[in-house]
Amino acid sequence: MDGKAKAAEAFVREPAVGSTLNVLGITHIYKATGAETAGSFSLWESVVPPGAGTPPHTHAREDEAFYVLSGELMIELEGQSTPHRVAPGGFFFAARGRRHAIRNVADKPARVLVFCAPSCGLDQMFAEMDAATTAGMPEMAKVVAIAAKYGVTIEAPADPPR
Repeated sequence: MDGKAKAAEAFVREPAVGSTLNVLGITHIYKATGAETAGSFSLWESVVPPGAGTPPHTHAREDEAFYVLSGELMIELEGQSTPHRVAPGGFFFAARGRRHAIRNVADKPARVLVFCAPSCGLDQMFAEMDAATTAGMPEMAKVVAIAAKYGVTIEAPADPPR
């Protein structure tokens, strides 16, 4: 092991405490960031409004795990022919290198606990997206460019027919 690597310090995060970001309309409440865990993982609660979600995307550097606390999500996973509905208490794993997409299909916000390992900068990527959202929803090209810096490939929606 590299003797220069900084070990993470133990910490406690109280309920309703943690940095909060607006990631393209989805609220992220951080329980642990990569900086706090020496890059081992990051953990956040996502509050996904009805109809909101993530476009199809692929992570090159990290795996994600999702535990649905409330609401109902429709999950698309690369290599699976049909989407899955995931209700409270349900779990899904999005392995690096495999495309996935998420959409809240309920009429109330969904709450999802998201675990990312290792933490290779997704929390920084989401901070950049939060900053880009301050003036309204950014253009998809900007979102795609931010994601690419962090090893995430977003499938931009096709241009509408003319």
